[in-house]
Amino acid sequence: MEDVKKGILLQLFGGTNKSIARGGGGGGPRYRGDINVLLVGDPGTSKSQILQYVHKSAPRGVYTSGKGSSAVGLTAYVTRDPDSKQLVLESGALVLSDGGVCCIDEFDKMSDATRSVLHEVMEQQTASIAKAGIITTLNARTSIIAAANPVGSKYDVNQPITRNIDLPPTLISRFDLLYLVLDRVDEAMDRKLAQHLAGLYLEDTPIRTYPSSLCKKLVSSYVEMRNMGDDHRASEKRITATTRQLESMIRPSEAHARMRFSEFVELQDVKEACRLMREAIRTSAMESRTGKIDMGMLNTGTGQGRRKMRDDMRKEVLGLLQGAGGARGIKWSEAIKRLGDQSSVKVDAPEFSEVIKGLENEGLVKVVGERDKRTIRRIEG
Repeated sequence: MEDVKKGILLQLFGGTNKSIARGGGGGGPRYRGDINVLLVGDPGTSKSQILQYVHKSAPRGVYTSGKGSSAVGLTAYVTRDPDSKQLVLESGALVLSDGGVCCIDEFDKMSDATRSVLHEVMEQQTASIAKAGIITTLNARTSIIAAANPVGSKYDVNQPITRNIDLPPTLISRFDLLYLVLDRVDEAMDRKLAQHLAGLYLEDTPIRTYPSSLCKKLVSSYVEMRNMGDDHRASEKRITATTRQLESMIRPSEAHARMRFSEFVELQDVKEACRLMREAIRTSAMESRTGKIDMGMLNTGTGQGRRKMRDDMRKEVLGLLQGAGGARGIKWSEAIKRLGDQSSVKVDAPEFSEVIKGLENEGLVKVVGERDKRTIRRIEG
């Protein structure tokens, strides 16, 4: 995380714009000095908090969300002036942040049409407009810092970055710095982070309704929840709680104290809030196949066990296509039958469909035909 902070600090300072003259004259190519940063990571790793801090720290900063942004909202849009009744051009987020920083959260939720306008802005630092008879080029000399969740909201370290980030390579290449912000279970770091967050919360409380002595109980309960997914047989620990759960324990404990008509939070309030949180996680985030707690069940609807099963099925499907001759392919029903013969567990048809759909999105296979006549073919090259 220290390298992430330093990279963002360099972005705030920025480089120098260069215009190279050729043949002794002007008009040569122009090179930007602004730095673009992309943060990709698991939910609850403070990506949005980093963007908010950059937005407040930058002399000129604009904050927007990818889900609620459109192409015209980022560049410029045409509207009619209420007084003169004439068409006027209104600036969008990227143009308004000219000379500053534009922070884009939920970058992965942005539509392809909206993301397409970023190609020109991130390299040429201009926004070309041709709407309603208005043809112009606006300056958008801005640094962009964007935050995105990986595919499935959980970064898979066993897969290449191209499978984890659902962004076109032409856009990824325009980011100077790309950082992975991953959520890893580490008891020492978890305890340190929980103490820091609880301390910040107490400092910001105008009235000491939450005694500092109860912070130890909160921290220990949070660390205990983080270790609920500990499985020595698994290569990677399951994520059973995030920092959001720590904040979610503080709020119910205060509410429990208010319900008792008390002005101060006591130990019984903290214990009850922690118990309610643990039970809520057990009932909502338990994976039925393994009986283990996995926050992926809440974030993506898919636990670690199911993700591993899909990865294994993916490898077996590619192996079947390789053995059957990729170009000729294999029948859909025949593939399910062969997979069932190779495994002691019955192949789930919906899971098989999801695996094939994922292989299609990767450009590895192609499905031809319909219904019972479907054939899966391997795309060579």
